[in-house]
Amino acid sequence: MPEKFDVIVVGAGPAGISCAYELAKNGVNVILIERGEYPGSKNVMGGVLYRKMMEDVIPEFWKEAPIERVIVEQRVMMLDKQSATTFGYKGLEFAEEPYNNFTVLRSKFDQWFAQKAVEQGALLINETVVLECIVENGVVVGVRTDRPDGDLYADVVVLADGVNSLLGKSLGFHKEWRPDEVALATMEIVKLDSKIIEDRFGLEGNQGCAIELFGDATKGIVGTGFLYTNKDTLSIGVGTLLSGMIEHKIKPYELLEYVKKHPMIRPYIQGSEPQEYLAHLIPEGGYKSIPKLVGNGVVVIGDAAQLVNAIHREGSNMAMTSGRLAAETIIEAKEIGQYTESVLKSYANKLLDSFVGQDLKKYKDATHHFEKFPQYFEQYIPLLNKSASQMFTVDGKSKWEKQKKIMSDLGGVKSKYKLAKDVYKAWKVMK
Repeated sequence: MPEKFDVIVVGAGPAGISCAYELAKNGVNVILIERGEYPGSKNVMGGVLYRKMMEDVIPEFWKEAPIERVIVEQRVMMLDKQSATTFGYKGLEFAEEPYNNFTVLRSKFDQWFAQKAVEQGALLINETVVLECIVENGVVVGVRTDRPDGDLYADVVVLADGVNSLLGKSLGFHKEWRPDEVALATMEIVKLDSKIIEDRFGLEGNQGCAIELFGDATKGIVGTGFLYTNKDTLSIGVGTLLSGMIEHKIKPYELLEYVKKHPMIRPYIQGSEPQEYLAHLIPEGGYKSIPKLVGNGVVVIGDAAQLVNAIHREGSNMAMTSGRLAAETIIEAKEIGQYTESVLKSYANKLLDSFVGQDLKKYKDATHHFEKFPQYFEQYIPLLNKSASQMFTVDGKSKWEKQKKIMSDLGGVKSKYKLAKDVYKAWKVMK
């Protein structure tokens, strides 16, 4: 007879592990299936983990988890070809428990997190590909894997199989994602002595810094670059909408090399040695691209549900929250012994009412707005840097003269009106 579980979770990323952990902790018989050699072997993110959402799953996890550094400073760099206007905040309150966020390496962290789920009672199966969902009379009742006699059955199947989510697509929950609904991120982990990292970034001990890069880092394409400090490595990467890469005919590794060689970034990584190269698709469609989240016997979580806030570069926190909320709903369904779409819909309601749904709704038009109007990246960031250069140059000219020069650089009345109009539009989609 085929093996039967209460719940099958497909995908051992932050969403899937969170779900499996919560279920196992509450006595639910759950199996967690991972296609990689181990959890984290195929998972990619920039490397920032937010404390609150992880702590909702495992209190005070940082005391034993493989954390790289505690982030005390966050910067935003607006890059032109030879300049950068930088905004940021450094607060030593973030260096104290319970902390705000951390840098992590997914290959280490996900293995630890998955082991915690196993300790709660979850069964973890690696190197196993789920080929399709088993559907009987309109109800998802299990999955078919690539193992011999690999059919598994359950009351609920949780799809945490990433942005492509071929399983969700096969169920008709979503169509093929458009190029403007996904981003391609490439990153490299480079080795550098911990003391050099601390000196270059102005850090002490286990303190860390996270830098987000806009403008010339993506050659004007909608997207961002990043540079994060780990214990004795740096994570450097860049991600842009796939549609932008196609339009500009740019290869992802070329863009990463461009960022690494940028004169504002090169000094930070100078002398480092490449350790690992990673590439990954990221859901960027936002609120309007959220697929169907529940069906009879099935729920969708994490990247498979397009749960990424592209504006604030948040994804893992949303993934973990979705996994936890899905587990709560499944536990409630188990208590009444019903796993229909109408019962599981409670998960979708909880998710959309949480910060996840609210933040995605807040920025529902932002990504597509900036893609539609490339002048924000191509014209306005260089203009910002040029203005800053004018004001910081001491050459005997009065600040009145400099302000007049800046206003002159903005162009005539029509150009100034267009700039004001664009600023208003940007504020409107971000408010």
